[in-house]
Amino acid sequence: MNQQGTGCGQEDDWWRQLYGEGGGDDAPGRAAVRDAGPSDAPDTLDDRVASALRAVATPRRPAPAPQPPPARPASSPSAPIPLQATGPRQASPARPAAPSAPEAPGDTPAPAPAGLPADRPPPSEPELGTLPAADPAALDELVPDTALDGARYGSLTLLAASRRGDLARHRGDVRRDALLTARFGAGRHALILVAVATGRPAGEGAHRAAHEACARIGGAVGRSYTRLAEDIRTDHRSALKSGLQRLTDRSYGRLRGRSREPATAAERYPPALRCLLLPADPDCRTRVFFGIGAGGLFRLRDGAWEDLEPAVPDLTVQGGADGTGGRLRSDAGRSPADGPDRSEPFLFRTAFARPGDTLLLCSAGLAEPLQQEPAFAARLAGQWSAAEPPGLVAFLAAAQLRVAGHLKDRTAVGVWEA
Repeated sequence: MNQQGTGCGQEDDWWRQLYGEGGGDDAPGRAAVRDAGPSDAPDTLDDRVASALRAVATPRRPAPAPQPPPARPASSPSAPIPLQATGPRQASPARPAAPSAPEAPGDTPAPAPAGLPADRPPPSEPELGTLPAADPAALDELVPDTALDGARYGSLTLLAASRRGDLARHRGDVRRDALLTARFGAGRHALILVAVATGRPAGEGAHRAAHEACARIGGAVGRSYTRLAEDIRTDHRSALKSGLQRLTDRSYGRLRGRSREPATAAERYPPALRCLLLPADPDCRTRVFFGIGAGGLFRLRDGAWEDLEPAVPDLTVQGGADGTGGRLRSDAGRSPADGPDRSEPFLFRTAFARPGDTLLLCSAGLAEPLQQEPAFAARLAGQWSAAEPPGLVAFLAAAQLRVAGHLKDRTAVGVWEA
């Protein structure tokens, strides 16, 4: 009890010093607390409490257990790691701050370098550009920068891609090329339609006119696909030509009739429209092209490009409809709804596909560099002459290869024959 009584007094003194009740090592009238040394006195509970309190009150942290020293530079073999190294690094005052980015980089295109026209993107502009301006009341009219599609039927593989041109990306304009891929029917009797349209750069509604042209010709072909597929299988080309021209003229007539309304005055310029009809029947290798306006139709055979575009003078009919080079154009049977403003001829051609052929239908944005740049044409021929067709991503990568001076939207439809 004597030890406990004495210990209680000592403990009260320790607690007063620890919690600052006028205590401390240098408090007047109170003995300073010192480290306990060796003693022969029994190890009591009070001694253990006092020892623990002294350990808590020590200002130095205990040294860590010995560890193998890490490799350090020779100039400071034992320099301690500074505390700020584990926290956020502070900017060096000697380094100038980076220029701040504009608040809305998508609102204004980057200024063109000196000597470059403002309506042309810089040569080193990145692949992605600014988004077109959106109308919150017409969000369904937004057009994605790139469209990609593909399918395989019987002996053919179809790959299609449409991308916004560098100039439209630089300006933040919408893609004016439209792409439609559709299958009507099923099995061997199915008919595949691919339509490519390009809106004329005459107003804000150019992209709407292109999409509407694809939709209208798609609806017309879909309603008549059974008869069209039968005419293709039986090689009834004269019926095909007159029927497809009638469907095209009717679609354009409705498009023009709608464009005469004041609200759609910007859409009065008809878009270029080019289409392919592909039977899903593996025993039928006839491919049918028809349309109006600029673009391209090519065939890659034995590693070389062949231009299949039916280019003919106005008001003439040249060649035959044998599918081996016949170039057809006819203005007969044009309905009054077309009006006198349809200056482009109706284009029609059939082609027989051989194994190993690749048929390419494209908008003017791809047809022009393919016709004018031999190096670009040779590069595409080399990439698309392999035994197997490319994948979707590889097809898109090849179709969007940049060519100096060619900044339009590009749409490409490739048909590989097994």
